[in-house]
Amino acid sequence: MTLGRLNHVGVATPSIERSVETYRTLLGATAIGVPFDLPAQGVRVCFVDAPNTQIELIEPLDDASPIAGFLRRNPAGGQHHLCFEVPDIHAAIADLTAKGATVLGQPRIGAHGTPIVFVHPRDMGGLLVELMEQPKDH
Repeated sequence: MTLGRLNHVGVATPSIERSVETYRTLLGATAIGVPFDLPAQGVRVCFVDAPNTQIELIEPLDDASPIAGFLRRNPAGGQHHLCFEVPDIHAAIADLTAKGATVLGQPRIGAHGTPIVFVHPRDMGGLLVELMEQPKDH
């Protein structure tokens, strides 16, 4: 497996609208996507573009969402994960599991329309890491 570029930083939030306003007002963000729902993952997301990566704002769709659990522990929200691109998600999973890492679940389609998986925080120094198959247009 080869680590690719940092695609985005996932930030859990109780309100995408309030978070967008914060990024716009305090940091001068202007390239802000339209929020959209990912029902299969129980979240609503919105991307804020930075010159070298993106911020993925993540809001729970309901109380069953994994993000709802995160927000119960962190009511103001906060950094949820880092997402790195990999050339081939299945090769990355095979390599990680061969090295003893725990991959959480099976690949599923993420917010960028490509397969994703998460690596357990205990294998990554306490940080939840998302691996995303590199978009074909890169």
